[in-house]
Amino acid sequence: MASGSIEKRGPNSWRLIVEAGDSGKRDRQYKTIRIEDKALLRTTKKLKEFLEDELHTFKKEVESEEYIKPQKMTLDHFFENEWKPKYASNSDNLSPLAYRTYQTYYASHIKAELGYKELGVIKTLHLVTFINDLSKPEARKDNKNKPLSAGTIQYIYRVLKNILQRATEWQLIKVNPLIGVKRPKVQQTESLYYDENETKEVITALYDEPRKWRLFILGALIGGFRRGELVGLEWKDVNLNEGTMDVVNSISLTEKGKAIEKGPKNSSSKRTVALPEWYIDEMKIHRREWIKEMWEAKDLMVWKGEEREYVFHGGLGKPYYHSYPYRWWTRFMERHDLKKIRFHDLRHSCASLLIEAGASMKAIQKQLGHAREQTTSDIYAHVTKKLSRDTAEKFNKFAPQNLQVHTSNKPSAK
Repeated sequence: MASGSIEKRGPNSWRLIVEAGDSGKRDRQYKTIRIEDKALLRTTKKLKEFLEDELHTFKKEVESEEYIKPQKMTLDHFFENEWKPKYASNSDNLSPLAYRTYQTYYASHIKAELGYKELGVIKTLHLVTFINDLSKPEARKDNKNKPLSAGTIQYIYRVLKNILQRATEWQLIKVNPLIGVKRPKVQQTESLYYDENETKEVITALYDEPRKWRLFILGALIGGFRRGELVGLEWKDVNLNEGTMDVVNSISLTEKGKAIEKGPKNSSSKRTVALPEWYIDEMKIHRREWIKEMWEAKDLMVWKGEEREYVFHGGLGKPYYHSYPYRWWTRFMERHDLKKIRFHDLRHSCASLLIEAGASMKAIQKQLGHAREQTTSDIYAHVTKKLSRDTAEKFNKFAPQNLQVHTSNKPSAK
């Protein structure tokens, strides 16, 4: 029969101690409990009951031999039974899209190489070897005879770091072994964007397309909205009188036909964006068409929007599948033979147009909802290089060959 005790270790931490085995040989097991609930910490009786329940559960685990010592727990066991339910599945920690991506990278690259290893025996050198091996062609799982991209390797590093950091914080290991492994470098490529003339070409081409798609693309190009922000936009967040749109929702993932909604990417992303009068005028027309379309669908009993009013939908009220706007944009560029850029680069185009118009970096940061000023600065620096070249070229008219200056006939100084 196991016996147990509770030992206070810190302001909000306790150590559970369980001894099991026969009288000749007793095996002592330890487990640390941390309590973040301040209300519970203030209530002596409930706190005692909580700790006793935890001790009782711990005893049962030890007696049934289900308890795994922290150092003996494998990375795979920690990933599935601790990290996923207690951290990653909480949307406050990872967005639904990031959660799915993390699981994909773990399953395809980390699990087979490290999943079977016990947390306590994973050393920095193991991880150095693992990260280096990702650069070899055999690290790919799609049978393409070429190495993984630097961006993919960096993302795998990021996933592994997150998992091991949680194991460290939860005191399953003393030090994160990834700390001594250099973060893989990714050579930053210059973002593509449309300049003023190219923007005029795009807008002209958009007037050969349905109004809702014209407004959707212009929302990114002149409003700086992210794709998920536009997919999740509702009419209650559009102020047609003030000419503004509020960013309070985002849809960046669709699972089993259902949109996964979340708040904006970060606190800075929650913002109000003012839009030009001509855009709002067309949005008013879209609103009238939207209402007519809704009632026609409801009369036919095919409306699927229920009480939600998504500004952009496929005809029956449900928001677009999260990646569909990207596919539409790709086909649109091909139809009109436009310069190929990513949908996300429409936001960069918005920034470049604002810079060329003389807007401040702070104003651009607010418009696009960047959390970090550095993100805006990177775009700002890229565009201002072009502006500097354009400015320098304005002095070409003073070049000697253009002024017909003949220095050879100039009298020498005496």
